[in-house]
Amino acid sequence: MRLSTTDIYAFQALGYLGTQDAARWISSDDISEHTGIARPYLVRILAALSAKGVIRSKKGIGGGYALARKPQLISLCEVVRAVDGPVAPLSCISLNWREHCAEEERCHARNTVYVRMRDAMLAVLQEFSVNDLVQDAQAGVSYHHCLEHLLRPNV
Repeated sequence: MRLSTTDIYAFQALGYLGTQDAARWISSDDISEHTGIARPYLVRILAALSAKGVIRSKKGIGGGYALARKPQLISLCEVVRAVDGPVAPLSCISLNWREHCAEEERCHARNTVYVRMRDAMLAVLQEFSVNDLVQDAQAGVSYHHCLEHLLRPNV
């Protein structure tokens, strides 16, 4: 699994939302201004997070976005799945988007290495929550430097 730009931006936006009063709607302009995420890209991320119930949205005057639950109740696994889809490295071992493989019963790598990779990634992402991102937002930590360190295929 690799983190994507979308993951990093979603983490940054959720950390910021987690610092706000839960009863207050925060506009996409406000989130963009405080996180440095370009509004057009941010709106797509917020739509994905809203569609999966990670955040709530309200249209119109006085509308905006808010976390759907307390930050400590939103796992990073839920966030990554909302913006990127499956966490599993291969569809034949995915828990939610599984596709059958003709060799799955005989494939030693699938049944050992790949399953353990999936389980390890899921365990780590489940262990941490948006509350961990809130701590960084409160400390003024920007994840924009993370973008410089994203691994690209074939690099």
